[in-house]
Amino acid sequence: MSTSTSTPIEDYAVLGDLSTAALVSRGGSVDWLCLPRFDSHACFAAILGTRDHGRWLIGPVGEATTTRRYVDDSFVLETVHQTATGSVRVTDLMPLGDGRADIVRRIEGVDGTVRMRHEWVVRFGYGKTRPWVTRSCPESLASEPDDPLRPTQSKRSGSAEDEVIRAVAGPDMLVLRGPRLPHPDDGHHVDEFDVVEGDCLVFSTTWFRSHLPIPKAFEMEPQLTETVTHTSEWAARSCYAGPYAEHVTRSLLVLRVLSHGRTGGIVAAPTTSLPEDFGGERNWDYRFCWLRDASLALESLLGCGYLEETRLWRNWLLRAVAGDPEDMQIMYRVDGGRELPERELDHLPGYAGSRPVRAGNGAVGQRQTDVLGEVMIALHEARKRGVVEAEDTWSLQRALIDNLAEHWQQPDNGLWEIRGPLRHFTHSRVMVWAAFDRAVRAVEEFGLDGPVERWRELRAQVRQEVLTHGWNEERQTFVQHYETTEVDASLLAIPAVGFLPGDDPRVLGTIRAVERNLMHEGLVMRYRTGSGVDGLAGEEHPFLACSFWLVTAYAKAGRTDDATELMDRLVGLCNDVGLLSEEYDPVAHRMVGNFPQAFSHLTLVGAALALDEAVAASEKG
Repeated sequence: MSTSTSTPIEDYAVLGDLSTAALVSRGGSVDWLCLPRFDSHACFAAILGTRDHGRWLIGPVGEATTTRRYVDDSFVLETVHQTATGSVRVTDLMPLGDGRADIVRRIEGVDGTVRMRHEWVVRFGYGKTRPWVTRSCPESLASEPDDPLRPTQSKRSGSAEDEVIRAVAGPDMLVLRGPRLPHPDDGHHVDEFDVVEGDCLVFSTTWFRSHLPIPKAFEMEPQLTETVTHTSEWAARSCYAGPYAEHVTRSLLVLRVLSHGRTGGIVAAPTTSLPEDFGGERNWDYRFCWLRDASLALESLLGCGYLEETRLWRNWLLRAVAGDPEDMQIMYRVDGGRELPERELDHLPGYAGSRPVRAGNGAVGQRQTDVLGEVMIALHEARKRGVVEAEDTWSLQRALIDNLAEHWQQPDNGLWEIRGPLRHFTHSRVMVWAAFDRAVRAVEEFGLDGPVERWRELRAQVRQEVLTHGWNEERQTFVQHYETTEVDASLLAIPAVGFLPGDDPRVLGTIRAVERNLMHEGLVMRYRTGSGVDGLAGEEHPFLACSFWLVTAYAKAGRTDDATELMDRLVGLCNDVGLLSEEYDPVAHRMVGNFPQAFSHLTLVGAALALDEAVAASEKG
């Protein structure tokens, strides 16, 4: 089986070890994996090119009917391939490691006989660097170039074998273990073999620093049990018991698998350059930690009772933004690093021919005034829920708020990272209000020290400005920015942050404007790209987070029937293992954009929480 760029995004599942994540297709091809971290270079990059850019395939030869599921509340993936001659079960997982990363894949013959194909194609540097490949014993200090005439082991067991295949390039090494190793074929390693009922073959790929000894192989059963148990116990800590609980749980797990377990950073997605417009230029690298997305993710986690994750992220935040408030960025690397230079990977043809393929994100240098509002809201919610205060949290917040007080009137690039002229975006101004509001409430509700009178005055000033310049009386809606009559889906967040009640006539008017102007086949666009505000060519598809925002807005406006109807449709867009991308094409019925997308999943959780609260309130009368 070969994988091409036409493999639908929804045909992928994600594996993760709280350091990085892999995408594996329905056909059994690991087409994307960055090592050792989310924001490292990829060694399997076929999703943005061809098999020659790296992949690890274990799948049936020929036609098969395939079903998949995650084992319990985990990211252990179980795939069953049914062919005309029999069926096999493939179990994939990434065990939690320390200084290494592993993908372990077990093949079990269920019935009959199935012909399987095995391809191991390693290309470091996002598919560009072809490694030096050898076959040797792990204990050997010396190795010889891989020889196709040397026999391979064919024991049908799950134990580590005497020989391994090693792929080395600079600081990186991958080692393939298994009872039957593939043979070299023009820069690839390939094999075909039959699996019969009762067979069990275990293969593993391990990454580690190339100057270190080869680590011991993981034993499959203990690692599988530990991984499933650890993740399922984490999921069981959720206190949410309302509607859509199954989808909420999976979304919480997605937020967790996109979190770095040691640093606390939360990436927006594990992929880069999966396009918003197939064949177009709207291709961005999301493998970084946006303060906004991470703050919103923490609000969702807090709403479901997760306090320790908030503490870990807060400590990451303190380290990442430490220094002069003027230097605060909108995004950082997983470890808090600040350098994210954007470059184009010209050697990759892109998903469905969508170019350029980008590594790094030039938006890192943008001014996005809304970000501090999201951070302040998340930290305020953490205090309300009893997260133990860190020594420097409030002093950091004060420094950031004091800086905002000096610069809040400046225009910015807005929530959507508009690469055009700076403007006074209404959503950004609302979030400036939210930042000052949470600073005031920190003093009023928690007795923290600060110039509260000045903050109250600024809060009132910002509010009046938004109501004067962000509201269009003729159209009866808030507008995208002060110089337009266009509407923007981000305006749906106005009641969610407390700027106005959900049933305020101005909020209701804005909801109607979104329904009139931004709905496409029943889903919500971010804004009209035809307005030219973003300065980019091409179109995009409905943004799933915006549709979940509309569910929340409906709920807060008392339109619970409309909220439920839209929520039912949205959760139905999840793929067969419960994952969502950034956008969705409702005409072609396919996912679009980077995948899986934290923004989509965190807004799913937020929408469920809002709807549950609204239904409970309506039942009380």
